[in-house]
Amino acid sequence: MLSRRRFIGASLAAGGTLATGAALSPLIGARALAEADTAATSSPFSFFTQPMPMPQVIAPSSTTGGIDTYNVSIKKAIKEIVPGVLTEVFSFNNAFPGLIRATTGRPVVINQYNKLDMPVAIHLHGGHVAPEHDGDPMDTIAPAGVRQYHYPNDQPHAPLWFHDHAHHMESEHVYRGLSAFYLLTDPTEQALPLPSGVYDVPIMLREADIDPSGKLVYTMDDFMGRDTILANGKAWPYFQVAARKYRFRLLNSTNLRFFTLKLSDGSPVIQIGSDGGLLEKPFTTDTVALSPGERADVVIDFSRYRVGTGIVLENTEGPGPAERTGKVLRFDVVKTTDDPSSVPATLRTLPPLPAVTGRRTVVMSMDEDSRPNPQGYMDGKVYDHRRIDNTVPWGGSEIWTVTNANLGIPHNFHIHLVQFRILTRNGNPPGPAEAGLKDTIRVMPGETVTFQANFDSFRGKYLYHCHMLDHAAMGMMAQMEIV
Repeated sequence: MLSRRRFIGASLAAGGTLATGAALSPLIGARALAEADTAATSSPFSFFTQPMPMPQVIAPSSTTGGIDTYNVSIKKAIKEIVPGVLTEVFSFNNAFPGLIRATTGRPVVINQYNKLDMPVAIHLHGGHVAPEHDGDPMDTIAPAGVRQYHYPNDQPHAPLWFHDHAHHMESEHVYRGLSAFYLLTDPTEQALPLPSGVYDVPIMLREADIDPSGKLVYTMDDFMGRDTILANGKAWPYFQVAARKYRFRLLNSTNLRFFTLKLSDGSPVIQIGSDGGLLEKPFTTDTVALSPGERADVVIDFSRYRVGTGIVLENTEGPGPAERTGKVLRFDVVKTTDDPSSVPATLRTLPPLPAVTGRRTVVMSMDEDSRPNPQGYMDGKVYDHRRIDNTVPWGGSEIWTVTNANLGIPHNFHIHLVQFRILTRNGNPPGPAEAGLKDTIRVMPGETVTFQANFDSFRGKYLYHCHMLDHAAMGMMAQMEIV
C-alpha cells in the first residue's frame, strides 16, 4: 500500500514533478489512503472524440444609460462532459462555462439569482471593485435570493473570471461548475493586430472525478481522484483549427491541480499575457505553467503544420495516471486560410513602480502530520471573518513577502482588489511569464516570493488566501482592511 508520506517522498525524489503539481494536503476525507494506488479509474473516458465548444456568451438584458446590466441565474444544469453520459453541474445561466465580455470605462451590473439550495457569494477574480461587491465569503446570497453586484471596470484590460466564494462551500461549488470568464478589454488591447474574432479562443481548464453513472464525485482535498481533465466543459476534446495563428486565453479554474502545458511535438508558443492582461513584450516558450486561478494568454501558429495534422496539448504535471492527466485536448488542423494577424514586439507599457511605503510578510502553512482534521493557516491563524489580519494605509505601495512554510505541500497566493508586480522568486528576478501584472502566484514548498502592490483604489475589507480552494475552505485565508 502506498502511504501518504511515501507518496510525497517519492514524488519529491522523482524531481518534484508530482509535488509541484498536486495539492498534497493531508485531508482526503472519505476516500481511503489505500485507494491512492488505484485511484482515478472509475469514470468512463475516451480521448478526442467530442468537439471543444466555445464558452457560452452571456448577453446583457439592458445596455441603457452606458451600463450593461445582466440577469444571471445560478442553477443546476445537465451537461454531456463524457461522451454519451449526462452529468449534473452548477452553472451561470445554464452555461458550462459562461463568458461575459466587458469594456474598460463601461460599468457592468449583474443581478445574481440564487436558484440552488445553498448560499453563494460571487467574486470577480482580479477585479477592482468596492468591498460590498467583492463577494465576501460571509456576505452570501441565500437560496431563492438575489444580489446585485456593481463592477466599475475602471482598470486596464485583463482576463478576469468570476466564481463562488461562500466560505466552506466555495470549493465544492467551483468544482461543480460555478466559474465563468469575464474578459475585460480596452483600446490598448483592441489596437493590436493579434488574432481576433473566432481566432481568439478562451479555454477554461477543470479537473473532475466522474463515476460511471456520470455523477461528479466531490471529496475534500481529493488530489488523486480528480483525474478527468476538462476543456470548456468537455473531457479531453478536440478543437478544429485553420493553418494560421490563434490566440488562446487559458484559465486554470481547478481547485487543486497545477498544469505545465506543452504541445506534443515540442513546438514553441508565444506567451503574450497573464493574470493582469498583456505583458510588455511577448516571449517564446515551450511550456506554460498555471496554478489554480492563474491565467495565460498565448498565441499558437498552426501554419507550420500540414492540413490533417493533430497536435495534443499535453500536461506534464501530476498527480494521477499520465495516460489521463497528461492529455488536455487535441488541435486538429483542417484547412488553410489567410492570416492578417501578427504579434508586435511591444504589447503595452506598464507604469514604473512608485516609492515603497510599507513592507509585510505572510507565511502560508497547513497541517501535514496526518492528523484526522487538518487545517490551513495564514501566519499561523485559521480564517476568522471577525478578525482583521493586516491594516493597510490607503494610497500606499507595499512590498509583500509570501513564504510557503510546508515541506511537501504546495500552495498559491491570491490577493483581492489589486494587481501586483512580482519582484523576486527565491531571491531571483521573475521569469518572463511573471513579468507582467499578476493577482495569483504559485508558492511551492519552502519558496518565498516578493511582490509590490498599490492600494490606491477602494477602501474596506478584502481577502488574501490560497487559491487552491480546498485549502481556502480549510481555513487558509486572511483579511486585510484598507483605511
